[in-house]
Amino acid sequence: MYSVNKTSAKGTSSPHSKKSSSGARKAEAEERTRDRVLRGVLNHGPVSAANLGELLSLTPAAVRRHLDALEQANMIEVAPLKQYGAGAGRPARRYVIAPQGHERLGNDYLLIARNALEMLRDTVGESALEAFASARAAEMEARYRPVVEAAGDDVAARAKALAEAMSRDGFVATAQFTEPPAGRKVPEHFLASIQLCQGHCPVRDLAEDFQVFCEQETWIISDLFGC
Repeated sequence: MYSVNKTSAKGTSSPHSKKSSSGARKAEAEERTRDRVLRGVLNHGPVSAANLGELLSLTPAAVRRHLDALEQANMIEVAPLKQYGAGAGRPARRYVIAPQGHERLGNDYLLIARNALEMLRDTVGESALEAFASARAAEMEARYRPVVEAAGDDVAARAKALAEAMSRDGFVATAQFTEPPAGRKVPEHFLASIQLCQGHCPVRDLAEDFQVFCEQETWIISDLFGC
């Protein structure tokens, strides 16, 4: 549907036309900023609103407004990460990309890949699907083991090296380290926890139907850490 705004004899646009044009430009700017925030969550998640605002040079009010809108639209979600000293059972609010966010940013060939895997499973059998996933995991191990081994025997250092290597391959990985506060008595068996997060997993949506990919990848990562 098209509309025509009347202009005066001098060819100037009406105040209504100027107001509409200004509103459209503002809406476009908001949309571009929202996409920046969404990509920021993808690249840096799990990330807090404060850290994301600093990374994107946005005011706290602006980044919070866009985060709230993206969360309401199911583009991002909160990943609760417990922090020592933050109160009993009180989670830290960190944002990560949600499945719909992945779709908005682009998830090409997903349907083709899903159909191909379904045909492989139905035609050849479940063992063929497992062999395919195992081969993919073996390629990951061969690619990342030299990097992890070069980091030494410290598990934290190995996790950081692996996260950096996976990020270079597009996984947007981060290694989260949590240690008990100094001076607090904890059980002897408890030392620290390390959480490896992937902001962008290439097979995330496929793994919902074919969990063997996650199982193989988890086994490989555990083996790389020496666990």
